[in-house]
Amino acid sequence: MQHIRIVSLSSFVARVGFGRSLLLMTLCLGGLLSQSCALLQSPSDSPPPSLPESAKPPVKKPPAAQARLPQTGEASWYGAHHHGKRTASGETFDQGLFTAAHRTLPFGSKVKVTNLANGKSVEVTINDRGPFAEDRIIDLSQAAAKALDMLQTGKTMVRLESSSGP
Repeated sequence: MQHIRIVSLSSFVARVGFGRSLLLMTLCLGGLLSQSCALLQSPSDSPPPSLPESAKPPVKKPPAAQARLPQTGEASWYGAHHHGKRTASGETFDQGLFTAAHRTLPFGSKVKVTNLANGKSVEVTINDRGPFAEDRIIDLSQAAAKALDMLQTGKTMVRLESSSGP
């Protein structure tokens, strides 16, 4: 029966007699290779530690393109849940006023909103940002939604136009 003897690289180099410098170089190379193998291990199942919110850089969104009027699309409304809270313009939201949220129109813009289902129109002032539902183009205050007769449905197709009022 044959015996197989496993010889380490360093003992082989020492036996062959290449000298100490080659032995030292071999040991260094072996150390580097073992470190590389350790770095190639598969990642653990645990998620990486997350940074606290204050340490995360703010996510910058590209500036939205300025809306061009007229626009046609779906409108929705918001009311009591937001009443008394600050809008994006800094005003306090009042569900009884004729105001609206639009993604890009400048604050203070006057917009004529026409309900395409019944032909009713109302003028609103843009004082907030939204809507956050992708399929909508404007969020109206409860008062504006009531004037357009859309409170029951919650949303309706509208046409937005620049208002001729002040």
